[in-house]
Amino acid sequence: MAVAAPGAWGALQAGRARLVAAGRAWLGPGWRLSGSWAGRREGPAVWAGGPAQRRGYSSEAKTEDELRVRHLEAENRGIVVLGINRAYGKNSLSKNLIKMLSKAVDALKSDKKVRTIIIRSEVPGIFCAGADLKERAKMHASEVGPFVSKIRAVINDIGGTQRLPRAIGMSLAKELIFSARVLDGQEAKAVGLISHVLEQNQEGDAAYRKALDLAREFLPQGPVAMRVAKLAINQGMEVDLVTGLAIEEACYAQTIPTKDRLEGLLAFKEKRPPRYKGE
Repeated sequence: MAVAAPGAWGALQAGRARLVAAGRAWLGPGWRLSGSWAGRREGPAVWAGGPAQRRGYSSEAKTEDELRVRHLEAENRGIVVLGINRAYGKNSLSKNLIKMLSKAVDALKSDKKVRTIIIRSEVPGIFCAGADLKERAKMHASEVGPFVSKIRAVINDIGGTQRLPRAIGMSLAKELIFSARVLDGQEAKAVGLISHVLEQNQEGDAAYRKALDLAREFLPQGPVAMRVAKLAINQGMEVDLVTGLAIEEACYAQTIPTKDRLEGLLAFKEKRPPRYKGE
């Protein structure tokens, strides 16, 4: 099983280990799937594949069950899991699934209690097959462009011709795009497409457990700092270094008047864990 880097969307195989897309986690209200609702709060996002548990699946599922929203409790409080459950379509992105994802994001982005979101598959052996091409084939040509734009608005990691060269370099990106080659887990990790390759466990949820571990690491961090750090990274990657450093300075300036910054300094002085509130 693997945890993938930002921009990954799908499932790969690594020998006996199943590769899953995992890679960023959302923090705090107002983030988005990958990073650009301008003016809104931003944070990382985590993608994780693999079912929550092995179960039987019918050939079709009720459309209202294609996305399951679960708020975790106890030590995982603040983590929300969005489970994709579209087995008959291999979790492909249909109009209904994108509509449900958009609705879920809109509901969660203003919830100040939500710190991290994990997107995972609840279908054994599948993360996401990409676009629902059977549905796409039935669309009128005039529908395709707006639908792709809708997907991009919800999942900003799409855009392979632009994101892949930035991640692995132009030459290798062209090679992979032109050949439509499928990489195994080790190859994907070697070129920087994924962050972790994990041996699958008996429950079939090794990637989800890794994503959950990452989410737990994010929870105690300052929401304000995480928000502006993501903003600085996302915007800085699109400009030259000098401009990027200026963006970083502007982002840091946003933390100066916050209570969280003072709490961090006080906690350091008192040698105790900080208690951030996102203020």
